[in-house]
Amino acid sequence: MPKSGFLSEQERADCLRVAKDGREEHRFSRRANALLLLDEGTPYEQVAKALYLDDSTVRAWREAYEVGGVESIYAFDAKGGACLLSKAQIDELRAWVTEVLPETTEVVGKFIFERFGLEYGKSGLIKLMHRIGFDWKKPESVPAKIDAQTQREFIEAHEKLRNSLGPDETVVYMDAVHPTHQSSPGGRWLPRKCSCAVPVTSGRERINLHGAIDLETGMTRVIEVEKVNAQSTISLLEAIERAFPTMTKIHVNLDNASYHHAKIVQEWLNQPGRKVVLHFIPAYCPHLNPIERLWFVMHKNISHRLHFPKFRDWADAILAFLRETVPRNFERFSSTITDNFRVIDPKDYRILA
Repeated sequence: MPKSGFLSEQERADCLRVAKDGREEHRFSRRANALLLLDEGTPYEQVAKALYLDDSTVRAWREAYEVGGVESIYAFDAKGGACLLSKAQIDELRAWVTEVLPETTEVVGKFIFERFGLEYGKSGLIKLMHRIGFDWKKPESVPAKIDAQTQREFIEAHEKLRNSLGPDETVVYMDAVHPTHQSSPGGRWLPRKCSCAVPVTSGRERINLHGAIDLETGMTRVIEVEKVNAQSTISLLEAIERAFPTMTKIHVNLDNASYHHAKIVQEWLNQPGRKVVLHFIPAYCPHLNPIERLWFVMHKNISHRLHFPKFRDWADAILAFLRETVPRNFERFSSTITDNFRVIDPKDYRILA
């Protein structure tokens, strides 16, 4: 009878994940099952019978574990199957990957071959990397001058504002966007041997939009302008005031674009009877303006899905989506277009030089 309890807590969790993951190849899940049963003290003969295997195969898998740990589950994908990384070699590999952050499995495979003389196939390398605690990710973009404390202070002030609004006050979010007449197709499920394509245009024409959204109702105000500037800012603020005739104060959140601070905008704000109060979002923090999420939804539903050969048809489709589809169906988009803010702190990331 095999000695039970040889798997560590982490190793047992890894085996359970492989055994229960329906996407894993059957041969991997059988090895994981075998190790789990042996760890529970099940005799070799019973494990073999339960998995329809030979007793000698189960014993060989247990011996492979002693050499290569749980990673031995994936030994099938290592060319020359019996050649497994030892625990010491895995520790060295893990330390190297942590320091270098390789971009491809080819680089990892080259290191393993040159350092340990072992040759892995691509799928084996992918599974090996997952096994030792690594996932392939694209780095996020973090503005170099972003300040975490400023973000926290803004979020706190924003929450205080929203919680103290009077019945004749509201909050909207304002920004500009410049979509280009070009298809940018997203992925989709296709039959395995089928290929698909999306017609593309020259991509040289674009529209300039200045817009605002109310997160309570989904109401939008979007104007198409020749150029986004101080005058378009005033035009949009006037449209916002007309949209809320019963409000005495309209809090508008917007970024620090120079035209938002222009002298003629300040003069307009100081006119008698104006309802708008501007609240500027911290620099380098577009993620603190929910209307950015409206632009994301617009691209996802129009720019990245549909093709319009004629520029004007494309522009009209975008405007109709922003002005009509979103307000009328805001329950569909409200879980995405929110003020559920997060703080981006460079200290939380390993910054690549």
